[in-house]
This record gives sequence, structure tokens and C-alpha cells, in this order.
Amino acid sequence: MPRRYVAVCGASEASDAQLHAAHEVGKLLAEAGAVVLNGGLGGVSGAASEGAASAGGTVIGLLPESHRAGANKHLTIALPTGMGQARNVLIVTAAQSVIAIGGGWGTLSEIAIAKRLGRTVVTLDSWPITGLESVATPAEAVRKALE
Repeated sequence: MPRRYVAVCGASEASDAQLHAAHEVGKLLAEAGAVVLNGGLGGVSGAASEGAASAGGTVIGLLPESHRAGANKHLTIALPTGMGQARNVLIVTAAQSVIAIGGGWGTLSEIAIAKRLGRTVVTLDSWPITGLESVATPAEAVRKALE
């Protein structure tokens, strides 16, 4: 069976609870054999990367700058895009589903683009938007993203 690609999106300035959830989501995705995609920096991306790496998973970070400086150390592959926030389009386009944790305008843009592309979007402690599947636990988020 082909590997599933799941983007984990969220705030760079996340709460402790959101960081814990992102770490657990990354770990559970890796344990399920999924490739984790994210923005490659800190916050939710960093926590999800750390969780996935701790479980031996593959983590791809699409970085906003044209260099790798600042990339989190848990990435398997760090891809500089030189696209700034526009790299959000690449993240959700490369993913088959998206888990959004926490808020932030960048997260909202990723949610909107993913929905326009027809991707499954699951939210965990994120934007309360009608039409999105909101869940209460990392395990639920991963289960829905992998369906």
C-alpha cells in the first residue's frame, strides 16, 4: 500500500497543549507509516516533526526562505522554497490530508487552500469553521486524516 502524506499545520506560537498535541499527532502518524509534511520551522511544525522523528518517521519541511537556516532539527528532508507564506500552497498540495492544530493566519490559509483542493481537513483546537471536521484528541485527528 502506498504511503500516505499528511500535512500538520499550525501556529508558530502555539500553546503548551497545542505543542503536546502536535507532538502526539506526529508520533502517531509516523507509527502508522505516514509521511509528515509541514512548514519546517518551530511551533506546531517543530513539535509534529519531533514526534514523528521520535517514532522513526519521515518528515518533510517546506521552508519559507531560500536557505535551510532555522529549519527544525527533526526534519528528514528540509526543502527551501524562497516563497515565504506562499509555500503554504505547496504544503497542502503535496498532502493527501491536513491536520490543523491551533490558530494563526497562516494556518487559516492552509485550511482554506486544502479545502479548495478537496483535501480532508481535520482540526484540533483550531479555527471553529462550519464545514470542518473538528476532533478532541490527537488519536482522532490521525484516524480521520488516514481514512
